[in-house]
Amino acid sequence: MTSQFDKATAERDAAGANTRAAGMPQRRIPAVYMRGGTSKGVFFRADSLPVDARDRDRLLLRVIGSPDPYGKQIDGMGGATSSTSKVVLVAKSSRPDCDVDYLFGQVAIDAPLIDWSGNCGNLTTAVGPFAIEQGLVEVAADGLAPVRMWQANIGKRIIAHVPMRGGEVEEDGDFELDGVAFPAAEIRLEFLDAGGVGDAPLLPTGNATDELDVPGVGRITATLINAGNPAVIVEASSLGLSGTEMQGDVNGDPALLARCEAIRAYGAVAMGLAKSAREATKSRPATPRLAFVSPPRAYTASNGRSIKQADIDLLARFLSMGALHHALPGTGAVGLAVAAALPGTLAHRIVGEKSAGGRQVRLGHPSGTLPVGAEMIREGRLWRVGKAIVSRSARRLMVGAVLVPAPTAE
Repeated sequence: MTSQFDKATAERDAAGANTRAAGMPQRRIPAVYMRGGTSKGVFFRADSLPVDARDRDRLLLRVIGSPDPYGKQIDGMGGATSSTSKVVLVAKSSRPDCDVDYLFGQVAIDAPLIDWSGNCGNLTTAVGPFAIEQGLVEVAADGLAPVRMWQANIGKRIIAHVPMRGGEVEEDGDFELDGVAFPAAEIRLEFLDAGGVGDAPLLPTGNATDELDVPGVGRITATLINAGNPAVIVEASSLGLSGTEMQGDVNGDPALLARCEAIRAYGAVAMGLAKSAREATKSRPATPRLAFVSPPRAYTASNGRSIKQADIDLLARFLSMGALHHALPGTGAVGLAVAAALPGTLAHRIVGEKSAGGRQVRLGHPSGTLPVGAEMIREGRLWRVGKAIVSRSARRLMVGAVLVPAPTAE
């Protein structure tokens, strides 16, 4: 199928995305700054951006403020973390089973790179509200509006159930999401046929676990899985960790981060996602992600709240773009829920049959807990993911235009 992003035309809206108003030194590109789940990013209509992918990426890098050798993204919209250095492009879909297509870009902070290899489950939450507000999809004025989305990075369908009131997206609510300071309206996401990414199978090696021989680290047992996004799952104990670590414990340890990246990179090679570990590190930093898991135990979340052992089924920590994530990537949560339901995986060894039949698995992460469920279908000796379900929230933070110095964007 030809994506809408490949068929974009040179038409630009009245804000003048591709021209400069008289006397103005900067280009204006219509955009919406949005929170989705525990991430933030800049959202664009695909037809507001250059057709050529290289020109588009140069412009988007400048919007976010990358590459920044200081690592702060002061001269851009990025927030200097993997959770806040993101862009999303949305277009009306030509597929009969979808309303919109969207493309997600993870923007490197200190390198001139946008990684388009995977999806962001958190910002997926904001795609439906953005599409409705932009008039890309027509929905009922009240109630839950299903928005059918085609995730162009990984070729999967996702349905967002967006609350509406009086013809407007309902953003206020009492749904609380650990990792987000304020409550908002709940948006339920259904990741359809979530197993496998692109042409890759759910278990790319065919094994529930594999032994990775990583230079400088040794032999590491890992579950290599394609669900939501590609992921490499290892036991926290194999890294000398307890599984209750917080960002400061991991991100302040360069030697530990180097070991984690080595494992992630060699996992990418074993999954067929890169020809070498060096290529995985240089050109594919966003996927696969590395997660380390451990049995439940009590700990204190980043906001000071006590998490009891009985409150969770699986302790999980994810690294994103070389640093420990402050909560959980949405697609990472999907991958863990699927892994927990697959016999033989490292996650299933901990969770056991608690996730059987699509029951939710309660994941413990640095900011609190997150329940997520995966409906598994057995087909002979193989398993297929019917769908994975997770609830998040989203909110528009700013609506208008981003400004980009014209000489660097042309």
